[in-house]
Amino acid sequence: MKKIAKILMLMSAIAFAVPKTNAQVSVGIDISAGIAPPALPVYEQPPCPVDGYIWQPGYWAYDPDDGYYWVPGVWVAPPDPGYLWTPPYWGFAAGVYGFHPGYWGLTVGFYGGINYGFGYGGVGFFGGRWDHDRFMYNTAVVNVNRTVIQNTYIDRTVIRNSTYNHYSFNGPGGANARPTRFEEAAMREHHIPATANQIAHQQVARANRAQFASVNHGRPAAVAMNRVNGRAYTARGHVAPPSVFRANGVNTVAARQQRQHQNIQAQRQRAAGQSQSRPQRMQQRQNMQAQRFQQQRMQQRQSMQAQRFQQRRMQQRQNTQAQRFQQQRMQQRQSMQAQRFQQQRMQQRQNMQAPRFQQQRMQQRQNMQTQRFQQQRMQQRQNMQAQRFQQQRMQPQRAQLQQRPTQQRPGRQ
Repeated sequence: MKKIAKILMLMSAIAFAVPKTNAQVSVGIDISAGIAPPALPVYEQPPCPVDGYIWQPGYWAYDPDDGYYWVPGVWVAPPDPGYLWTPPYWGFAAGVYGFHPGYWGLTVGFYGGINYGFGYGGVGFFGGRWDHDRFMYNTAVVNVNRTVIQNTYIDRTVIRNSTYNHYSFNGPGGANARPTRFEEAAMREHHIPATANQIAHQQVARANRAQFASVNHGRPAAVAMNRVNGRAYTARGHVAPPSVFRANGVNTVAARQQRQHQNIQAQRQRAAGQSQSRPQRMQQRQNMQAQRFQQQRMQQRQSMQAQRFQQRRMQQRQNTQAQRFQQQRMQQRQSMQAQRFQQQRMQQRQNMQAPRFQQQRMQQRQNMQTQRFQQQRMQQRQNMQAQRFQQQRMQPQRAQLQQRPTQQRPGRQ
């Protein structure tokens, strides 16, 4: 009965938390434990399957009855473009280990200085950045499927060659970090809690007994997944066989153990049911129906959120394509207008040059005619002057010729 009551309380909390995706989420302690979580396992990251998904690193969660269990790292869809994921972390304070849940925000806040890898080196996030409505992936630190995702870049300056540790908590014996002023500012910003898919992913890990540290001794077989309810991967980056981790998150060994656990619980309930009244059994049936109803509602909400995300992505792509098409059309129009303007300018210059050329030709002809006329006038003047000079030269000779006969007449007598 206690376990059923806990499950009902948890499902009720999830049901009330899912619709309030835009509420301010607390960054305080969500749950506490008396022992430290196991060290972080070392694993390879599966490739990102869908453009726009962001990596949620794996972490140790806690169950009050069965202890720590590993939630595989997974690629998840953000609630809205522009939001980044701040991972959860464990912090030691007042003699207990407190769990600080993760959240979505416009900037990455403090996550205990835990080096989760794949862009989460302890401070900030360097696995990518938002470029308007598209997420750009830094392939220097994250793994993506390049046949599907083309918006990538490489920035190796964010890689720090330091000694890698496997600390899974903040405090003595773990990571020794305090929030910077930028991280403190990010903690005071507007946050969005984990999405329904992220909560369902954690619940699937919790339902898998093989994910508990008491079973795998800190080495879970399924350490990462390419998406929620997708393929599970081993620490070496190989796809885990269905016998290890099914797509729905329950393996055959865990299912067998869970069925045994349920059989024991059923036997205990039957033994205790003899002393229970009919109203109590009716209450149990109502509780089970309420659980099924909550699970169906959760599944419907997850499907609706996935559809809305895909619709938003499709609408964003269509808007981007429309903007690019409009820009191309505008560029073409501007180019055509510029060409027409250049042609008009060229035509005007040619038209202006043609009259000038004609005027120059006419001016040259007139100048040549004037020169010829001047030369002719000059030639005529020279000829006239020459004639006059000749006449002046001949005038004394004529006068002498006219005087000779008169001088010779007396001699003849």
